[in-house]
Amino acid sequence: MIRRRGFTLIELMVVVAIIAILAAIAVSAYTRYGYRARRVDGQQILLTIANAQERFYATNNKYTDDLTQFGFANPTSSEHGYYAVTLAASGSSAQSYTATAQPKGSQQNDVCGDLVIDNADNKTPDASDASANANGSCW
Repeated sequence: MIRRRGFTLIELMVVVAIIAILAAIAVSAYTRYGYRARRVDGQQILLTIANAQERFYATNNKYTDDLTQFGFANPTSSEHGYYAVTLAASGSSAQSYTATAQPKGSQQNDVCGDLVIDNADNKTPDASDASANANGSCW
């Protein structure tokens, strides 16, 4: 009997299936990592605005809803363009504010959604929101 060397078609198909499964896992993990990495862009601009608001409040005894006061364009986009930022002052005599970073472009499908910070340093979505924090902490 002549023995033939090589792989059978079934063996090759098993290898291809294993590679496909590993690739699917790797792509999914990479996509989630990308969302977490780009989320820092929104966090950074919100924290910059919060610091600028506190400096403005120390001088003027009120908050502002004008991003141009801090050297930003209006409307403002985050440094790398993954978030659009809005600022709203509210309360009597503008004694509170809310800054919101809305994801755009490749960041739109992030489970965290809008990132929000206010004058009391409340950040949403907060850590207790399990569905929003499914891909790492939003803040």
